[in-house]
Amino acid sequence: MNKISHHIIIMLVAVTGLFCACGLQAVTPELAFKAGATTGEGAIWHPERKTLFWVDIEGKTLYEFIPEKGDCRTWTFDRMVSTVVPETEHTVIVALQDEIVRLDLRDGKRSSVAMIDDGGGTLRCNDGKCDPEGRLWIGTMTLQAPRGSAALYTVESDGKVAKRLDGITVSNGIVWTADKRYMYYNDTATGQIVRYAYDAATGDIRYDGVAVTLEKGTGGADGMTIDKEGNLWVAQWGGYGVYHYDPRTGKLLTKIDVPAPNVASCAFGGENLDILYITTARAGLPEDKLKAYPLSGSLFRCRPGVSGVKADYFKK
Repeated sequence: MNKISHHIIIMLVAVTGLFCACGLQAVTPELAFKAGATTGEGAIWHPERKTLFWVDIEGKTLYEFIPEKGDCRTWTFDRMVSTVVPETEHTVIVALQDEIVRLDLRDGKRSSVAMIDDGGGTLRCNDGKCDPEGRLWIGTMTLQAPRGSAALYTVESDGKVAKRLDGITVSNGIVWTADKRYMYYNDTATGQIVRYAYDAATGDIRYDGVAVTLEKGTGGADGMTIDKEGNLWVAQWGGYGVYHYDPRTGKLLTKIDVPAPNVASCAFGGENLDILYITTARAGLPEDKLKAYPLSGSLFRCRPGVSGVKADYFKK
């Protein structure tokens, strides 16, 4: 082997090692469930049921995807439905436009947990998740209301509602670090993912800077999840994919290309939480885009090479 060939091999090995170390691997999502959801949102894995819950907001439908069957159970509501979180093996908590309700999955019975201010129909609930202490964090978004009219709330198991942030336009993804010290959150309209110092005992949060600033032309931050390494996976509306960021540096590590322009949420699931489920939407797409991306509104999945963390339950 001559010196030039030897140097080329060394360079290739170095580049390959860097490629793998950064997690930059080509991953192609597969179709998990074909659906025509207007806005597929709120993906979350239920650890006990070993199923994935997600919603179609405008379709007023809650889905439970059962991997072993490759099919979904559904429940419909009389209002838009934007968020679902586990409570027990047989109950989930669902955010409707202006109300948080409990749904019994065995018989379909619903009961009210709390009302959320919808500004007389000018706002609606959007994304949300439970924190490590079992509080539901639920945000609203503007419909006819002016920008900055929405808010972020917590809901306790006794129905107590507390406003945590105001001045929000489109409340979206929210996650917590494993050590319970920080919360990451995005208001889509800002183009940023913000870090807050988080007090688990009280639920109080304190602004701690911008973690990620989205590059122009990559869409808006929507639903997001966090992996075991503390990195963020962000569904980006209009960005054709899920973007993987290191929130400590703000660096984009990789992107999972999805065959749909409007990617709305993502969640790790499966027995080892190593399958990334991705929801998409048909909302806002002109006819030519729908023809080009006919699977918009469907549920996808892939194995990105990392594992997620177990979802927190709604509890006392």
